[in-house]
Amino acid sequence: MSNLNLLNSSSTLNNSAWASAVPTGIKTTAGAAQAALSSTTGQSSMGQTDFLTLFTTQLKNQDPLDPVKNEAFVAQLAQFSQLEATTNMATSLSNFTSTMASTQITSSAGLIGQKVAVPGGPAELVAGQAVPASISLPEGADGITLQAFDSKGVLVSTQTAGAQTAGDMLFNWNGQDDVGNALPAGTYRFVATAVVRGKNTTPTVSTMATVLGVTQQADKSMLLQVTGGKTIKLSDVTKIYG
Repeated sequence: MSNLNLLNSSSTLNNSAWASAVPTGIKTTAGAAQAALSSTTGQSSMGQTDFLTLFTTQLKNQDPLDPVKNEAFVAQLAQFSQLEATTNMATSLSNFTSTMASTQITSSAGLIGQKVAVPGGPAELVAGQAVPASISLPEGADGITLQAFDSKGVLVSTQTAGAQTAGDMLFNWNGQDDVGNALPAGTYRFVATAVVRGKNTTPTVSTMATVLGVTQQADKSMLLQVTGGKTIKLSDVTKIYG
């Protein structure tokens, strides 16, 4: 009998074809391996334990006059070791992912009550207080126009600014209309227009919002519920204020 070769550890093939390819009554290594595998697992697909069962069965049923060569034996052991290491790695990675997800929601809960920068978020005006915000200008700007709209979409204020360097342009809206009248407390929205290299662009305006709650999604990503009825991804938060 020639030297034996094991199936690949990832193969879903079975030994049935091997066993049925010889005349009835003749015992083969494949037939013995198939019988051992079926009696152990009740199925013919191979996993880590099945691989070892097949391996040991082949060794027990090999031709003593033509045993498996040392090189083949070592190669088969290495194949099993690789399968075992891969299985253990997958288990460890799964456990690590679960632990990190639990840690993430615990750490994110510490943001409740904190103010975060929300891209495109609402501007919450409180009587007697300015509304801080920032405009993202990665290439700078030749000029800026900032408009404020109320909750009904009515334009209530327009401000302009000169040339700006690259980076975030910080500003505080005083909550007044264009003639200096104080506007009522409530939710407003900012829209910026920037002239960059002679072209009009609409850069992102980030406002400050208070985190009210934290939710973990099925894919383990984190969502923050903030004032103004807006929900944002934790990954979208660029700044946190105490």
